[in-house]
Amino acid sequence: MRSFIQFGSKKIDFRLEYSDRKTLGITVTPELDVLVKAPVDTPFDKVKEKLRKKAPWIIRQQNFFLSFHPKIPTRKFIGGETHLYLGRQYRLKIIEGTIESIKLKGQFIEVVTNNKSRVKQLVNDWYFSNAKKKFHILAMPLIEKFKKYKVVPESIVLREMRTRWGSCTPKGKIILNPILIHAPKTCIEYVIIHELCHLVYHDHTQKFLDLQTKEMPDWEKWKLKLETLLA
Repeated sequence: MRSFIQFGSKKIDFRLEYSDRKTLGITVTPELDVLVKAPVDTPFDKVKEKLRKKAPWIIRQQNFFLSFHPKIPTRKFIGGETHLYLGRQYRLKIIEGTIESIKLKGQFIEVVTNNKSRVKQLVNDWYFSNAKKKFHILAMPLIEKFKKYKVVPESIVLREMRTRWGSCTPKGKIILNPILIHAPKTCIEYVIIHELCHLVYHDHTQKFLDLQTKEMPDWEKWKLKLETLLA
């Protein structure tokens, strides 16, 4: 069942599931959903009381996950418009031509096409292709470093995600949002390290944060850079 509690001016929606368990558990997902699992005989008032006590923690967790939500502004894909690539701004230059191509040239992303409605698709395909290459290059040495923890990702794949920079499946597949190609290399490395840490610790516990800090002492700086650059 779905319900909510009011905590000050903040409304916290949650989903409640009763099951054959002894304790009440609260989970905040990366999609900002709040899931409550309670023993079958738990009074609803007790559930809401527990949620109010945990409300500050729930809000902190939601804010933490919110920081990973991509915020790329809508683009029109017209000449002169600025686009980010690896943290640098380039202007879009559209050149009429029968043989379609796209490349970086100086301060421009040059797109050759005789059909302006194709520009968006060409640019997005170019971003995706470059993301696939660059993410692999950046991930390889980091994966080698994490072998000391006896973990290796099953694979690294790209997938467009509306609410996350990256994720890690229970089987060890790391998924990266191709939008990260807009950010500086170190921001991308931060997300990769974050997901590699999840191979060791699945939740955002203190041990997870300690490991992340050990492997990237200035991770907070690059997390903030990612949030502000792509806001």
